[in-house]
Amino acid sequence: MKRVYLKTTNINYHSLIGKFTSMLFLILIIISCSKKDDVEALKISQEIKELIYFKGNESASTVLINSQGGPGYQLDEGTVNLFFQGYNTDDVLMANVHQAQTKNLDPFTNNDLTLEQAVNFNAESVENLFRTIQFFKDQGRTVYVLGVSYGAFLTQQLIAKHGINVADKYIILTGRLDINDEIWQGAAEGKDSKFINAVTPDIAANPGASAAERNTARLFAGIAKNRYTQNLRAINDLSNLMYVYGKNDNAVGRLTSEEIQFLQTRNASIISGNGNHDETYEDLIVDAIKDFFGIAPK
Repeated sequence: MKRVYLKTTNINYHSLIGKFTSMLFLILIIISCSKKDDVEALKISQEIKELIYFKGNESASTVLINSQGGPGYQLDEGTVNLFFQGYNTDDVLMANVHQAQTKNLDPFTNNDLTLEQAVNFNAESVENLFRTIQFFKDQGRTVYVLGVSYGAFLTQQLIAKHGINVADKYIILTGRLDINDEIWQGAAEGKDSKFINAVTPDIAANPGASAAERNTARLFAGIAKNRYTQNLRAINDLSNLMYVYGKNDNAVGRLTSEEIQFLQTRNASIISGNGNHDETYEDLIVDAIKDFFGIAPK
């Protein structure tokens, strides 16, 4: 039988240990950098910071975006501050987004806007909202949007332009899908308006006294003239949207049966109260945020 000799190899243990140590060091560096990147990824960029007033942990996994009512000329910080007084916010960041007129006041105070200019400024406000939401979504966060009054209309326009899945969930409060034509047409002339018994439009006889007053009316006209039962018709599922309205809303009127049916056929949640415009917000906002967004009050 032919002998088979085992081949021996000289092993350089010092070399192996050196290679292993180098590899382990490299792995630790990669892990450390990965963790650092994760932390940095959840920071808010300077560009977005310039678009918002925010409060809370910058690295929070849940972001609540507020689209403020009005239209007013100052960014609403009070709503954000009150939110942090009243809710459990350990892992929530809240931000209120600049609108065109809160970001740059100059075009609104001296000269009267045309309706077309108002439409364009509203489009700018919607894009501010979209850019902010998209920034946080790209970081992998859960994003909820709260649109109130004028902000409700901007939120509807956001959904109409960019789709229902831009954010995770929406609460639209004290808005309208199809406000009466007389309201937005009067606003286009710079006139204020209200609703009698939440149904009948009542338009002021004269436009506002200043360009600033008339232009807030025109901003409202430029967004409220849209017919959202038409503009949102292609979206068959609105189950991630809650619509909150007041049956005695004297500012935008109560939802019509046609508006309610539109929302119902698309599985939107609908909450109503017996209050006026302001009372509806005050009475229903806490439960809406708790039940739909899962953010509980203290």
